[in-house]
Amino acid sequence: MSKLFETVSIKSILLKNRIIVSPMCQYSATDGFANDWHLVHLGSRAVGGAAMILAEAAAVSPEGRISPHDLGIWKDEHIEKLKQITSFIRAQQVVPGIQLSHAGRKASTAEPWNGRGELPPEQGGWTTLAPSALPYSDNYPMPEALDEKGIRNIISDFTAATKRALSAGFEVVEIHAAHGYLLHQFLSPLSNKRTDRYGGSFENRIRLLLEILQGVYSVWPEDLPVFVRISATDWAEGGWNAGESVKLAMILKEKGVDLIDVSTGGLVPHQQIPVGPGYQLPFASAIKKETGILTSTVGMITSAEQAETILVNQDADLVMMAREFLRDPYFPLHAAQSLKADISWPKQYERAKP
Repeated sequence: MSKLFETVSIKSILLKNRIIVSPMCQYSATDGFANDWHLVHLGSRAVGGAAMILAEAAAVSPEGRISPHDLGIWKDEHIEKLKQITSFIRAQQVVPGIQLSHAGRKASTAEPWNGRGELPPEQGGWTTLAPSALPYSDNYPMPEALDEKGIRNIISDFTAATKRALSAGFEVVEIHAAHGYLLHQFLSPLSNKRTDRYGGSFENRIRLLLEILQGVYSVWPEDLPVFVRISATDWAEGGWNAGESVKLAMILKEKGVDLIDVSTGGLVPHQQIPVGPGYQLPFASAIKKETGILTSTVGMITSAEQAETILVNQDADLVMMAREFLRDPYFPLHAAQSLKADISWPKQYERAKP
């Protein structure tokens, strides 16, 4: 039996295989509301045979959006459409999850196809927030440094968003602490120059993430999983590094986190990333082997054979895929054929099964 199509249990959920749809921003929402684009985008990947669908980064507050068209989960009115989406996903025997995020200093920008960069107030932009008043780059907005009251508001926003995620029918929440967004900004000494209890030492820089987790656990059922996505390295001198990631993963495991979603980079524009097939895999492998926590890997994974090898070599427990799912929503069905694994197809599609 193919490793890629083995089941795995995480707390009360059962994954029918090891293939996860990674969160992918669509920049297609208005005022944070999901719409039919999100239903079809996520629903088609569920029909395509993935075990879990992680909905894109959902902003926990309006100022936490990357762009004005990001998905949101900062008000109760967002729940209705999200609930329709999770109901459809579950009907395909797929686990619905959602990534909760705050963009910090990388907020208030245009959509990628409109050039990114700072979005001025007259075009719908807003004041951004960060651990320190340091912009991401020259063409990004200057953020305001959060005071302790602002930090408490961030924790409350993540907690409230978690409650809404549960009401919307999600069975996994993932805290986004990667890719240069707010929680990653607190973790890295390149973006966190604070001198209070949220800056300086490793213990201080991870404090906000741990306090947000405490808020999440206060409202999230004990039998449902919590994931954390991290950038395991900044790919920049003096930044967050692989050793700190292993150390953080051990602490997160002790705090009850069920899986570390291992990515890299995104914090600074001068990063030097050696992009290539599986370029992030060594970080997931190190975290898995040194801490024993479940890990997922992501990045330039494009074939069934590549994914299978990752699992056979025990470098990760789950494989997350993004761009390949944009190219092929039915990747798991095709991967099963390639690996000679006999899996069930949607009954509506069975007449096309090889």
